[in-house]
Amino acid sequence: MSDIMHPISFRKLLNWILQEYKTHQTIFGIPKQKFFQIDKPDRSWHIFDDKCSLPIGPAAGPHTQTTQNIVSAYLTGSRYFELKTVQVLDELEIDKPCIEAENEGYNTEWSTELTVQQAYEEYVKAWFLLHILSEMLNLDAGKPQIIFNMSVGYDLKGIKSAKIDNFIEDLKDASQNAVFQNCHQILSEFIKDDKLPGLDSVDFADSISAQISNSITLSTMHGCPPEEQESICKYLLQEKHLHTYVKLNPTLLGYDFVNSTFQKLGFTEIKLKTETFTHDLQYNDAVAMIEELKKFAKKFDLQFGLKLSNTLPVVNRKKVLPGDEMYMSGNALLALTLN
Repeated sequence: MSDIMHPISFRKLLNWILQEYKTHQTIFGIPKQKFFQIDKPDRSWHIFDDKCSLPIGPAAGPHTQTTQNIVSAYLTGSRYFELKTVQVLDELEIDKPCIEAENEGYNTEWSTELTVQQAYEEYVKAWFLLHILSEMLNLDAGKPQIIFNMSVGYDLKGIKSAKIDNFIEDLKDASQNAVFQNCHQILSEFIKDDKLPGLDSVDFADSISAQISNSITLSTMHGCPPEEQESICKYLLQEKHLHTYVKLNPTLLGYDFVNSTFQKLGFTEIKLKTETFTHDLQYNDAVAMIEELKKFAKKFDLQFGLKLSNTLPVVNRKKVLPGDEMYMSGNALLALTLN
């Protein structure tokens, strides 16, 4: 297996999907019988000045890093997608393996394995494919009501960089971006060549909105000061005019509560460090920051909210992954998030 991810072109993905569906009645291994269909289009949720037919979907992670994974999530019911976090440092050397999910999920990487440009291309390709599959397979009883939520990190300087700023602006409006235009051109070709069942007019390609995302989730490093988080959120609200969520950490609950919860629920193999909690955002500071940002967002007629929750740093006891610390998700994290 290669250590480097190589994205697949939009044309190849379209051909792959069409051939697999024609031959096996599956897409990326998912059988037609498992495709989720929205049969009541009048039931939708208003989110970020838009509609979402079902506010369920994957959080930022490996499962929203590639086009194929986003498509797979859509086919099985997702309509809200928090895209994998991007940051200005996008050519990192990542030790492998970096993910282990025997029971709880653990990871040691904290950024996309793709460059910012590659990540952008994956999201645009996915945006087109979801609209194509919705129409071709009648999965949404009308125009798909889907939300793409950007995710960026990890400090204000990086988020203000030209690389991340272009990423943000070109998801807000992709109409002048070459990637969007290329997907539009290829889709039009497929329609003209009668390769897409149920799609017989090139007007369909024009109907796909170039406004891919008007919302963003801020991801910061564990231990990021509240002042830094607040300043980033204010920048995203005021300067970028984006509906903004901030991802908070389960360390807000405190070491004693988290440790006792794990013991009560039988997650006794999870080991914590007290400094993980004392060096991170504290509960009272978080409350003050949230109240300030809620008021600030209203000035710009935007929504501010929270994502609960981020991963939890734990001691790397098993040594399956490199390093002394790893980040936990999965069943045990759900128990904390609900509290």
